Amino acid sequence: MTDTPRITDSHCHLDFPDFDGRLPEVIANARDAGVARMVTICTRLRNEPAVRAIAEAHDPVFYAAGTHPMSAAEEPLATTDELIALARHPKFVGIGETGLDYHYTAESADVQQTSLRVHIDAARDTGLPLIIHARDADEDMARILAQEHRNGAYTCVMHCFSSSAGLARAALDLGFYLSMSGITAFPRSSGLRDIFAAAPADRILVETDAPYLAPPPHRGKRNEPAFVAHTARRGAETMGMQYADFAAATERNFDRLFSKAAQWEAAA
Repeated sequence: MTDTPRITDSHCHLDFPDFDGRLPEVIANARDAGVARMVTICTRLRNEPAVRAIAEAHDPVFYAAGTHPMSAAEEPLATTDELIALARHPKFVGIGETGLDYHYTAESADVQQTSLRVHIDAARDTGLPLIIHARDADEDMARILAQEHRNGAYTCVMHCFSSSAGLARAALDLGFYLSMSGITAFPRSSGLRDIFAAAPADRILVETDAPYLAPPPHRGKRNEPAFVAHTARRGAETMGMQYADFAAATERNFDRLFSKAAQWEAAA
């Protein structure tokens, strides 16, 4: 629909089994909802070839790769050189997701922190944005992000942000971005919405984290990129903006942070 505001799902997982055999339908659904681009995220580097193939096969899809913190103890430690080599692909647009998750995997905190620093090195070297997963690790996350930023600047998005106001402020103070997921549209997420409402409109992205965290009215079902429009509509309300204006703002933000995707699209 030509009158549907354009929007981008900045974080999804199209290689997951939930989408087997459905990708053309899922991408068509996204297009109908105004979702013109998607970034599909590889969470284990051994799966990178399959994720890359999805991006190569579908024009609206870009990709990123890294080692998810919950898998950091199970996977070989990534190297900076390995990530830099992957980043040479024209549709590889971000480093991660990486980060810290102490909710279920606190016993691997040390290796998670080591892995995170490797990914930061790669983001700094390539100029691509770091994609951060943070859960129940606010103090260590804020400390490491700030410490590494003092060692050399890099860009970053706090993916599916649902942490504290303190971590939000720490990230924003470093010039980073916060990404809204379907959690921000849940009825009981008023505190999280308050955090986003206090953030600058030029530092907000939207995402699905599909197949997880479907927003109302699809909550409890398999999420997909088309549903990011529901999250964005609630995001517009949270920010006190018209939907078209909010969608345009998040597009500008995405193009600024994920500049490689914007450049690829402009040249296509």
